Amino acid sequence: MATIENDIPVFYLQPGEVHLARSPAVLRTLLGSCVGVTFWSSRLRLGALCHGILPRSPSGICTAEGYRYVDFAIRDLLRQFVDLGAERKEIEIKVFGGADVLPLFGASSKKTTVGQQNCQVVLEVLAIERLVIVASDVGGSVGRTIELNTGSGEVLLRRLTRKNGQPW
Repeated sequence: MATIENDIPVFYLQPGEVHLARSPAVLRTLLGSCVGVTFWSSRLRLGALCHGILPRSPSGICTAEGYRYVDFAIRDLLRQFVDLGAERKEIEIKVFGGADVLPLFGASSKKTTVGQQNCQVVLEVLAIERLVIVASDVGGSVGRTIELNTGSGEVLLRRLTRKNGQPW
């Protein structure tokens, strides 16, 4: 954990991690084919970020391992928000990532990529859980960094580029 201006703590999430903040913090992560989903409740001043690596969790998975999976991470963060008094209709959801950052060759190029699968599962789970996406930037071939300010709910998005200014 680091701090930035005004002594706000900064947490950097690795792939397969989640963080729920009950006080102002900045949650950062780097996304390629992984998907980052932010949760924010203005009334409760709760903010969270999950960094899902793979779309669907196997049955019977535990919490520590489960956060690697998009479906598990979303449902567990939703459960935590509800346990802390949030109503589904007040939770602001933002979705990022799911890029196809690795080139595909030959016949495999017709297969659905991990990034596409991650995006599809996010949409399915959020619809089932009756959560509304208020902002998103997904797909494409460019990685992203995101930074959630849990005090305001704002997300800063940066698309990655090469030194020559071209996307990856």
